[in-house]
Amino acid sequence: MRAGMSSAVLSFPLTPFDENGAVDLVAFRKHIRDQVAAGPGAVFPCCGTGEYFSLAEDEYAGLVAAAVAETAGAVPVVVGVGYGWAQAARFATIASDAGADAALLMPPYLIDAPQHGVVEHIRRVAAASELPLIVYQRGQLRLSAEAISALADIPTVIGIKDGHGDLDQLQRLKLAAPREWLFFNGVATAEMQARQYRAIGVSAYSSAVHAFAPEISHAFFNALRAGESARVETLLREFYLPLVELRDKGTGYAVSLVKAAARLRGHQVGSVRAPLADPPPDHTSALQSIVDAGVKLVS
Repeated sequence: MRAGMSSAVLSFPLTPFDENGAVDLVAFRKHIRDQVAAGPGAVFPCCGTGEYFSLAEDEYAGLVAAAVAETAGAVPVVVGVGYGWAQAARFATIASDAGADAALLMPPYLIDAPQHGVVEHIRRVAAASELPLIVYQRGQLRLSAEAISALADIPTVIGIKDGHGDLDQLQRLKLAAPREWLFFNGVATAEMQARQYRAIGVSAYSSAVHAFAPEISHAFFNALRAGESARVETLLREFYLPLVELRDKGTGYAVSLVKAAARLRGHQVGSVRAPLADPPPDHTSALQSIVDAGVKLVS
């Protein structure tokens, strides 16, 4: 996992649904093969981009098993689990039985909680399986340095995905955490803050763009790693910034806009599940222009 995170972007695959809204495992298997062929550091199926929140347990089990089979050990498979500890524990057991390598523990459902309660929540999920856990702090979940010290006593907790973008707070967590822990940037369209995260020693990040345009995603990552500032700036100005500005025009676009972009590129991923909704035609048209411009930049 560490080697992969330092050498390539992290892929967060989509979950394809057919015209009746059912999980399309055939399309999912192809999507995973395509994602792995592009060379990510790891794949994270059934997470936020993969609409974990809408999946039944049997659907989840089939998707995780398919992801493990299609990656065939080429890269680590890290799957989403959440939101209450009882549900997260059940899904962690399913993921472990299906052969996943680790789990991304998403924030507890909806509520704020004291730090010792959050630690206990994570401890209960960890007790349910031997899967290594990466804790996702985002939304209502914001960890303290004291909580990190407590989590360090749980052997299967191996790192933090940060979705807040508060680099001062994240630096404090890094300094409080065991040196071997993994940290990565998990804000929406992480490339927009990749330079800032890199400045505090967090070079790994999740890329939703990888789900529909891995060539753009890898071009940006390689330019950033090589210190090609002009190319990074060009990609940010001409592709990522317009994409983010369009993303901010709709609710739930961190997922539905990504799925729409994948459809525009010919991937059979279907529509999003409610409560998400597909973008309207004018936004889809604007998205097509943005994607075309990005592909042209790296072709």
